[in-house]
Amino acid sequence: MTLTQANTTALTREALAAMDASDPLASFKEQFYIPQGVLYFDGNSLGAVPKTVEGRLQKAITEEWGNGLVRSWNTAGWYEMPRRLGNKIARLIGADDGEVVVADSTSVNLFKVLAAGVKLNPNRRVILSEPDNFPTDLYMAQGLIQLLGSDHELVLKPANEIMGAIDENTALVMLTHVNYRTGAMHDMNAITAQAHAKGALVIWDLAHSAGALPVDLTGANADFAIGCGYKYLNGGPGAPAFVYVAKRHQPNFSQPLAGWMGHNKPFAFDWKYEPAEGIGRYLAGTQAVLSMTALECGVDVMLEADMVQIREKSLTMADLFIQLVEQRCGSFGLELVTPTDGSIRGSQVSYSHPQGFPIMQALVTTGVIGDYREPNILRFGFTPLYVSFTDIWDTVAILADILQKRTWERPEFQRRGNVT
Repeated sequence: MTLTQANTTALTREALAAMDASDPLASFKEQFYIPQGVLYFDGNSLGAVPKTVEGRLQKAITEEWGNGLVRSWNTAGWYEMPRRLGNKIARLIGADDGEVVVADSTSVNLFKVLAAGVKLNPNRRVILSEPDNFPTDLYMAQGLIQLLGSDHELVLKPANEIMGAIDENTALVMLTHVNYRTGAMHDMNAITAQAHAKGALVIWDLAHSAGALPVDLTGANADFAIGCGYKYLNGGPGAPAFVYVAKRHQPNFSQPLAGWMGHNKPFAFDWKYEPAEGIGRYLAGTQAVLSMTALECGVDVMLEADMVQIREKSLTMADLFIQLVEQRCGSFGLELVTPTDGSIRGSQVSYSHPQGFPIMQALVTTGVIGDYREPNILRFGFTPLYVSFTDIWDTVAILADILQKRTWERPEFQRRGNVT
């Protein structure tokens, strides 16, 4: 279901309410805590709380930790959690069992696969990325190069020049599948194929893809991927991340963070490191059981939904949002920076505006929660399991009112906290 210019123009709030009534995903909203009066468009930064989390964590605390104590590593399945949950996430990103493990943070997992990829391509010295990649990805590459103390180099090219920049010196191509600022989406299949044709490997950051749109790592013949658990997977703030390593690469390198949980026999307590078989070697330290428990609740909700329906609704909501903003806010200086072509767009819509920060702060005080990214980006994420079509109508109406009345000029909306 995709809206056209013609039928968008004719839409009313009542028409959108009818779309909500026929939405096959509508019932999922009841599985999340959404505060009364809040229109939440920031699930691409922090997902909402699944209602199952509270009870599940209470059980983990009182029964498993409280009564089971250390025995629960065996009796409650704590030890197996990283692989078990990894296999669940694999179903959301087109991977096989044994190719995904949940551990650590996105940044730490990226460091692991960056090191692995460089080791697998020892005669090449270039890590290729784009300047608008998420900063932590670039920082991790810079840190690895500094640690290696070699002539490795991080080369940055604009997104539209990546394909042509892959050559015989490229060891790794490191890209975020969906751009965090603009929502523009790379062609995973084409870039991976081009990299392989030139002898390079590819790392995909799925932070804004996993749980938001269909991903097929197997179909793309991907090498490595990483992603976070707290955005579209609704795992909670600081939720553990995941790492994907294609089975063909797993035996060839033991990642550099050789922690005991990545050992082949961790409870043998041998002084010499021996990497675990398969994806388990990408573990390092002891897993955060309570955080991983919360993440599993979010992943289980995602597995109940149809990813094709999620993608269809996301595209429709974004099309609707773009058209309504153009109609109601077009004269107030908002500039669309997200592709209008849904085939190359993730699950967000972003606008630039010289006063982007105070405008977003004014929105938040009304209960419309999006987010802001430097230098001037207002970002609205679409999470189809708990955002409705009437939410979009109401949000655009509030945005138009703020712009028309210049509410954002109030002094309190100019002040910045530690997190923007």
